[in-house]
Amino acid sequence: MKRIFPKRLVSVLLYASIALGAYFLSVEVQSYWGRQAVEGTGLVSIPLEEALAKARAANRLVLVDVSAIWCSTCRKLDSTVFSDDRVKQFIGEHFIFTRLEYESEEGQQFLEKRDVSGFPTLWLLNGDGKVVKRLRVVFTPVDFLSQLRD
Repeated sequence: MKRIFPKRLVSVLLYASIALGAYFLSVEVQSYWGRQAVEGTGLVSIPLEEALAKARAANRLVLVDVSAIWCSTCRKLDSTVFSDDRVKQFIGEHFIFTRLEYESEEGQQFLEKRDVSGFPTLWLLNGDGKVVKRLRVVFTPVDFLSQLRD
């Protein structure tokens, strides 16, 4: 009796299925951890257009955090900097905060106009949406606050 599928093809398909399953499982786990890190910051993010309007009305700058939910560096920034009470207080007193998820429509529209080479990417914008400063990604609250104060 002749086999319909050669043994080698079955093996390749099996290994490919296992690899694909592992990849999607990893993405789900990374995304879960990312959502937990974002929630742990306690920062309230508002849509960019609303943030720009509030910034114009309050004469403040908008702190834009472009992140990807699955990004481990973004999680580190959330857990070491954005979750720090001093940072949260300073942001709340001096800035309008918005977090743009890379994979969202709003994030994609924002990134079409900006040069991004990785995540997270942080900007200070004026109320008209013009870049005032691009912030370095640092992982200590003191260094981050010093950038915001400059």
